[in-house]
Amino acid sequence: MRHTVVERELELEFILSPGHSVPVPARLCYFTDDPYAVHITFHIDSLHPVHWTFGRDLLVEGVFRPCGHGDVRVWPSKADGRSVVLVALSSPDGDALLQAPAAQVSAWLERTLRAVPPGTEGEQLGLDDGLAELLAR
Repeated sequence: MRHTVVERELELEFILSPGHSVPVPARLCYFTDDPYAVHITFHIDSLHPVHWTFGRDLLVEGVFRPCGHGDVRVWPSKADGRSVVLVALSSPDGDALLQAPAAQVSAWLERTLRAVPPGTEGEQLGLDDGLAELLAR
């Protein structure tokens, strides 16, 4: 089975306080062999980039309405008259509030949904083929 990677480089805003933010280069990645997840890598001023992985469905829903709880929350908003998506991340190392341009996130998500339509994620895992192979032995 051939697997696809859907990537997008973009600049997020790390919200420090109301009216104060710093740009953070980031990469969105979607791997068809990991069809339920999205991966975000933040290229911050450190020796190692920061990686986060969470459910694609959470990001898809968060473009339209607030969702998530715990470590990852996503919701739509407006900033300076433009549509944005806010992502709140929480870990033992700290919390972060990031803002992304909604149009760029939505366009990237559409590409992931074309690569693996909702409801077909399980087919990408090859579980049926693996089970058939085990049972044939």
